[in-house]
Amino acid sequence: MTRRYIILMVALAIIAAVSVRLFEGRFPWSAPSEAPGVIPNVSEKAPISIGPIIYYRDPDGRPAYSLTPKKTKAGKDYLPVRASEDVSFEDRPPPVPVASGQRRVRFYRHPMGLPDTSPVPKKDAMGMDYVPVYEDESEGGPTVTISPGKLQKTGVRSEAVERRTMNVPVRAAGRIEFDPRRISVVSLRFEGFIESVEKFAEGDYVHKGQPLLRVYGPALSSAAAEYVAVLNARRGGAIDAQRIEGAKRRLVNLGLDENAIAAIGRARSVPRAISWPAPQDGHILERTALNGMRAAPGDALFRIVDHSVVWALADIAERDIALIAPGQKVDVRPRAYSDRTFKGKVALIYPHLNMETRTARVRIELPNPDGLLRGDMYAEVEIAAGGNEKALTVPESAVIDTGKRQVAIVDKGEGRFEPREVKIGRRGEGLVEIKSGVSENERVVTAANFLIDAESNLKAALRALDQGEAGK
Repeated sequence: MTRRYIILMVALAIIAAVSVRLFEGRFPWSAPSEAPGVIPNVSEKAPISIGPIIYYRDPDGRPAYSLTPKKTKAGKDYLPVRASEDVSFEDRPPPVPVASGQRRVRFYRHPMGLPDTSPVPKKDAMGMDYVPVYEDESEGGPTVTISPGKLQKTGVRSEAVERRTMNVPVRAAGRIEFDPRRISVVSLRFEGFIESVEKFAEGDYVHKGQPLLRVYGPALSSAAAEYVAVLNARRGGAIDAQRIEGAKRRLVNLGLDENAIAAIGRARSVPRAISWPAPQDGHILERTALNGMRAAPGDALFRIVDHSVVWALADIAERDIALIAPGQKVDVRPRAYSDRTFKGKVALIYPHLNMETRTARVRIELPNPDGLLRGDMYAEVEIAAGGNEKALTVPESAVIDTGKRQVAIVDKGEGRFEPREVKIGRRGEGLVEIKSGVSENERVVTAANFLIDAESNLKAALRALDQGEAGK
């Protein structure tokens, strides 16, 4: 036997083995070769083909395929190949027996979501295991099952749904203004002359009751003389209390305060000029009074402002009006003191909008004990909207917002996930309010939820294809 003959025989043996292997893989209905001494189970039925038709193959086993129904030259129809048919050349592993009480596997699907399923465990072209689909998973349900290995690779994380107090910050630009209810005007109710003005100028601070100027007026002197005369007549017992009260009332109507009237009563004489006091504590915002000037009734001689409490007026966007309510806490940061925060609260939301800017004005009251806040200052305003009520919340990353709907992926444990449509409310501080769709203490996916949602959508599409194929 020559060397060339030996090589030829070895080549023929290899070709024969490969042909047998190909023949077994090409025709899955043929009986597989059994190990020596093992009696084949002739009663075992071939697995039922499920899934949509993915292509058509030659009925005689030739390497010819078609995406649409077709006939051979001899008139035979091409055979349909469904998604569940195993077309790999690997050996089929034996089915794993299921113990009592354990979940039963219905079939295995492609790990990357491709339209390919198998009745037995297998691997894809990349060596990844097919994912089992269990019998207790409703075929029409949205539950998605992911293997532990894939969960680890994709970095899926979940958090519990909790009730939290949400503070949704609403930011806007503001301006500091004085409270007009804390501004007083010093003026006369009669025609008079200013004999002298105390040494006060604009910006000086005055206290309530501190003399500002001395005033002489004929009407004031006449009323004071009548009051003195009534008091002197009372000593003889010929005057009643009503006349005394009437004379005093005329002095009050002319603007005299109680201290000045009491001083006239004690002296029982009419002074040539009467001191006019400051009506409140505060800074002199304006002074027009001069020595010797004639003052008409109603002329503003002094304007005094108390700025222990000031306003911050902010213009809030129309979309944020529903989040604002009186009493909410506000942080105000003036540009002059960017490192300081002044605390206040919302006092009023004005009842009209600015037609040009589509904003609503909000009035904020701010304590100003140090007097650092000055009128017309610009400031940044941050309103803590939302109140103190707790709401059902999830992290922002847990909600997939497509514009038309919002979806959260619920982690049901053991690698099972269920996409649910939710209704959301307010947003703030990295949280989203959930009005419906999930319950408290359920866990929602906060990372890699887009991958699970895509797999769920693919499962729904495959299920629709299966139903369409079954209806043909």
